[in-house]
Parts: sequence; C-alpha cells; structure tokens
Amino acid sequence: MAKLYYRYGAMNSGKSTALLQAAFNYEERGQQVLLAKPLVDTKGDSRIVSRLGVSREVDILVARGTDLVAVLDERIAADRARGADPVACLLVDEAQFLSPAQVDDLLCIAVERSVPVLAYGIRTDFQTHSFPGSRRLLEIAHSLEELKTICRCGRKAMFNGRKAGDDFVFDGAQVAIDGVEVTYESMCPACYLRAGGRLPYREERAGWDGAGAPSS
Repeated sequence: MAKLYYRYGAMNSGKSTALLQAAFNYEERGQQVLLAKPLVDTKGDSRIVSRLGVSREVDILVARGTDLVAVLDERIAADRARGADPVACLLVDEAQFLSPAQVDDLLCIAVERSVPVLAYGIRTDFQTHSFPGSRRLLEIAHSLEELKTICRCGRKAMFNGRKAGDDFVFDGAQVAIDGVEVTYESMCPACYLRAGGRLPYREERAGWDGAGAPSS
C-alpha cells in the first residue's frame, strides 16, 4: 500500500525546493511523476517556484471543486491508452490551500490507487491558526515530517509573520499570497510575540478588549 506523506514547515523552509528535488529523483530513475498545486497560489502562475530560482510547470492546477481522484483516474486511463509508464508519485505544493475533501482524495489516491502522495505545505497562518487543508493532512497522513528553518535570531522558526511594507500585520484574510500583496518572514515564537503577534485563545480566555488590557 502506498502512503500519504505531509512535509510541512514555516515559510522559507525549502518546501518547494524539496518537492522539485523529489521529482528529479523519481525521474532520474525513469519514473513518471505528476506535480500539482492549488489554483489560489498565483505565485509563479502555473509553475512551482523555489527560493533558489528553480521552477517547473505543474501538471494539475487544483481549483476549489477539483476531484483529485477523478483527475488521476483520467490521467491513468490516458497513459494506459498510449502505452506510457504508470504514475509513480503525485507531488503537491502549497497543500495547505487544499480543501479537506481534496486531502481525503489524496489519501484515497495513495490507498486505493497505490500511488504515493508527497504533500508539502505550511501548518499555520500568520495568526497561528491552521489552514483547513493542513489540519486535515495532520489528521490523516501516514507520515508527518517537519522541514526546519530558523528565525532571524537564530532559533527554530515555527510561525509565519506577515508584513505589509516594513511593518508586521496581524489582521486580515487568511490567504494572501507571498509577494503579491504582502511578504512573510519565518519567526520563532518569542520574536513573533515581540513583533506584536497574538495568541488568540489566550486573549479570548482572559477577556481582552483588543487594546492590550483586560476588559472590565
């Protein structure tokens, strides 16, 4: 039985680079891979782009309602019809943007179609909340692997600080693509809180008024 792998990390932890390296490794051995990414990730348009400057066109752009099992079945049928090698692996970039149903599709692809799936993404957004896709991956993936990077202070980065210009911002929509509207910086928890980041459930419990002091 093939497995679903989730490899996650903070921004700039080398996820796209690792994905492209995995694709190269498969193809170096003469095996066919499929690359996919969510359509909402407009960075690079239809390409996966690493920080090192390496890029590659994807085979599947995943819209919100895309049934990934159906897409793979169509590809398998087309490959059989033309006598092509079977798909050896499906690699998914920015997997946090998938819907929970699409993550379930990935598990079905691994278990029922015997195609290993390597999904890469971030665990939490700029407010420390998990994305629906990453939450589901953490729940059902066979294997979880953290890709590590460091904060500017040298400690392990866990959080993703969002910046508008030179300033950190902690309010706004969950999805804003890096380099399009904003930029991101991977941060350790101490630097994140020092920059003004909040731990929302702690504030909710304390009954904060949003201005930094308990409400009366």
